[in-house]
Amino acid sequence: MIALLACVPLLGCAADYLNNYDTVTLAAGDSNKQNQMLQIVDPFNPNSNNTKIEGDGPRSVAVVRGAQPAAAGAQGYEGNCATPGDTAADGSSCGGRAASVKPGGA
Repeated sequence: MIALLACVPLLGCAADYLNNYDTVTLAAGDSNKQNQMLQIVDPFNPNSNNTKIEGDGPRSVAVVRGAQPAAAGAQGYEGNCATPGDTAADGSSCGGRAASVKPGGA
């Protein structure tokens, strides 16, 4: 009984050794599966070639326009203060008075 109890701590180490793994760790990948994937001619999903993706054109345009910088929205503004960096007619900096900063401005 004592001899059996003396061998119990060693049993935990023997399990991995007896499995004869060819990898450095038990978490290493499956090399056979990797080699199979390398032999596939076109590994991509067939649906990845679909270039006709449905979408809402006007909604996409609105998203792009909303993402453009404020200065781009001020193009075509005829006053002196289109953007905060512009100079007003009296020579002062426009700052918060600029049309691109005000709600509903250019």
